[in-house]
Amino acid sequence: MVSSMPSLVILAGGASSRMWPLREKSLIRFGPEPLLVSQLRRYQAIGFTDVVLVGNPENHADLTALVAGVEGLRVQVVVQPKPIGMGDALLCAEQALTDRHAPIYINQVHDVVEDALHRDILAAYQAQPQATFLAGAERAEYFPGGYLIVDGEGRISGIIEKPGAANRPSNLVSFVAHLHAEAGALFDAIRAEYASDTPGDDHYERAMDKLMKTREYRVVTYKGQWDALKYPWHVLDVMNQFLGQIKGQTVAPDAFVAKTAVLVGDVVIGAGAKVFPGAAVVGPAYVGPGAIIGNNSLVRQSMVLDRCEVGFTTEVARSYVAEHCAMHACRVLDSVFAPYVNFSAGCTTANLRIDHGPVISRVKGQKLDSGRNKFGAIIGEKAFIGVDVMTMPGVKIGEQAVIGPGTHVHQDVKNRTRVYVKQELVVVEPGE
Repeated sequence: MVSSMPSLVILAGGASSRMWPLREKSLIRFGPEPLLVSQLRRYQAIGFTDVVLVGNPENHADLTALVAGVEGLRVQVVVQPKPIGMGDALLCAEQALTDRHAPIYINQVHDVVEDALHRDILAAYQAQPQATFLAGAERAEYFPGGYLIVDGEGRISGIIEKPGAANRPSNLVSFVAHLHAEAGALFDAIRAEYASDTPGDDHYERAMDKLMKTREYRVVTYKGQWDALKYPWHVLDVMNQFLGQIKGQTVAPDAFVAKTAVLVGDVVIGAGAKVFPGAAVVGPAYVGPGAIIGNNSLVRQSMVLDRCEVGFTTEVARSYVAEHCAMHACRVLDSVFAPYVNFSAGCTTANLRIDHGPVISRVKGQKLDSGRNKFGAIIGEKAFIGVDVMTMPGVKIGEQAVIGPGTHVHQDVKNRTRVYVKQELVVVEPGE
C-alpha cells in the first residue's frame, strides 16, 4: 500500500444505451449488492479513502443514495450533463479535487478486474511517483480495442485504436485503470484538446498522447480476468467473476433445504430461501434471500436473486435472473432476466444455432458477434412471456413487453410492445 493514496475517480456517467433492454449498468446487482457498491468496497479494502464519482442527470439520485450506505469512504458525486466523452467527464470531476498537483487514479465502474491489478499499479507508482501508469491487459488473441505502444523497458509512447490483428504494436490492450502522477497537468491537456475544436470524442486519449511526448508513461501488465459491461450479454461474464469468488457452501440459518434436495460445489443459499424436494443447485451458484427453488428444479452456474420463483421442473443454466422473477416448468439457458420478468410454463430460451456458430445480436441496428456459441435471451424488466413461448438465440425483449402464448420470437421486441400469433381454429364436427 502506498503511503499517500491517490484520489480515486470512478466514471459512471455513460448513457448505458448499448445495454438495452437492461438499465443502468452500475446498478445491476451481482449477489447482494449493486455493482457500484461492491466495486467501492473493493477499493476501500485496498486502502482508498477519497472518491469522486462521475454520474449523469438520470442516475445521480441513485448513485448518491447508494454511496451513502458505504461507510468509511469520502465519496463526492458530480454530474456530467451530457455523455460527450471521457475527457469532459474528467473535467467535471476536477471541481471536486482539492490538490491539482496530487495524483489521481481513474477507473470505470463497469470494468471488473482482480484486486491484484490495483495493488500492482499502486506499488509501481510508489516506486516511481513521477511517472503515470496505465494498465495493459495481455491478450494472445486479437481484441477490437486500443493497443499500447511499449518499448522493451515498459515505457508507453502511444495508443493505437483497433489496429487489426496483423498490425498490433504489442499484445497489451488498453483499458481504463490509469494512475496519473499529476491531476492538473492532465486536466490542462484535456482542456487544450477541447479548445482545438478537433472533431471526435477522444479528447482524453489525444491529451494523453500529447503528454507522452514530455512525460514518462509506463505500463503495468495485467494477465488476470478483465470483464467490461458494454453489451447486455456481458452481464454473464461479470456474473461468472462474482460466482468464482464463492468458496464452499454457505446456507443461511433460516433457509430451508429439503433432505432430498442436492447442493453441489460452491453455493450460496440466502436468508429465507427454500430449496424443495428433488431440486438441485450446482455450483458455482448464488440463490438470493427469499428465493424458491421448486420441486425437481435445477439451478446450475447461475445467479437467482431475491424472491425469485423457480417453479416445478424448471432448469436455469449459466444464467442471470434478477429479483422477483417467476418461472414454471421452463428452461432458462445462457440468458439474462431483468427484475420482475414472468416466464410462463413451457417457455424456452433457445441458446444454440443450428450451425453451432457464434450468436449474433443487434445493438442500435447493428449486427454484432456476441462472441458466445451459447447465448439465449435478454429480457427487460416486467416483461410477460406467455406459455410455450420460444425465443431464438440472441433475441432481446424490451421492458413491459408481452409475448403471447405459443409464439416463436425471432427478432428483438421493443419496450411495451405486444407480440402474438394469430391462430386459425378449425373445428370439424363428427360426420362432416
